[in-house]
Amino acid sequence: MHRGGTVADVSLRQLELFAALPNFATLSAAAAHLHISESALSQAITVLERTVGEQLCVRRKARGLTLTPTGQQFAKRARRIVAETQELVLGAGLGQELHGPVKLGCYSTFATNVVPELLEEFPKLHPGVRMEIMVGTNEELLSALEAGRLDVALVYDVSLPVGYRRRKIYATELEVHLHPDHPLASAGTVDLPDLAHQPYIQFDATPGTVNVTDAFAARGLEPSIEARVSEIGLVEALVGRGLGYGLLMSRPNAATTSLEGRPIVIRPLDPPVTVTHVVGIWPEDMDLTSRALALLDFAAERLGGRDGGRDRGHDRAESGAVAAR
Repeated sequence: MHRGGTVADVSLRQLELFAALPNFATLSAAAAHLHISESALSQAITVLERTVGEQLCVRRKARGLTLTPTGQQFAKRARRIVAETQELVLGAGLGQELHGPVKLGCYSTFATNVVPELLEEFPKLHPGVRMEIMVGTNEELLSALEAGRLDVALVYDVSLPVGYRRRKIYATELEVHLHPDHPLASAGTVDLPDLAHQPYIQFDATPGTVNVTDAFAARGLEPSIEARVSEIGLVEALVGRGLGYGLLMSRPNAATTSLEGRPIVIRPLDPPVTVTHVVGIWPEDMDLTSRALALLDFAAERLGGRDGGRDRGHDRAESGAVAAR
């Protein structure tokens, strides 16, 4: 393929269209989402390829749409150009007022404890900002960040890949969930040896399962697993019926009742186990919008309290070095 165009032949709309392609398996699906005909989208791609002088994607009706390595890099840079242009336009002439969208991802296991407060309170502070929420697994959120479908995601600061900046939101550690009549419910704190022979309702999800197993093994113990379930709400429901205890990461706005309305007692572990943070992450080669930065500030203040505010300056200073960890 030979160059036949100039930079002037490329419009922002064409970049916007191509930037969205990694999100779709077929050209027709991309066209439908972008509210454009498939032939018009195909023509826009052809113009870009002619200008760039290289093939950016492979279009086969039977096999769908596949970006070439050059196309993947082109889409990534196009997303940055489109985002920076939107930020420039949205910020022009508005002074200190924030205006426009912010797309937040949240890890599914603590979303119910975090998202409602952010959705209710942040727009009161910044009424010009429109929040969009995605709840998912680590893999789903990381994929969405890389594809440009999210500005930032809230996840546990555990086993994260390199290439992301991060901002601490709140500290978290493993806690014991008990039925009020459990013999350990009256204790101020609980130690793992006290739990080893008690029936355990295991929250069966990565990385929590491994963290709990490792914590017991480090003390020469292993839990007595009564049931394995993949939903936190079900763990708490079984605990509320007195069928065993649960071990879950501490969360803001945590309820002391199960979904059935039965009381649950929550106690800290002493010594503490699996101490970490929930963090906001975003690709290191992307600059956060002022709206996303404001949302992270708000989340750290409301969910992290004094801890989130105290570490704010340090968090920002260390975020640029995350890739080296």
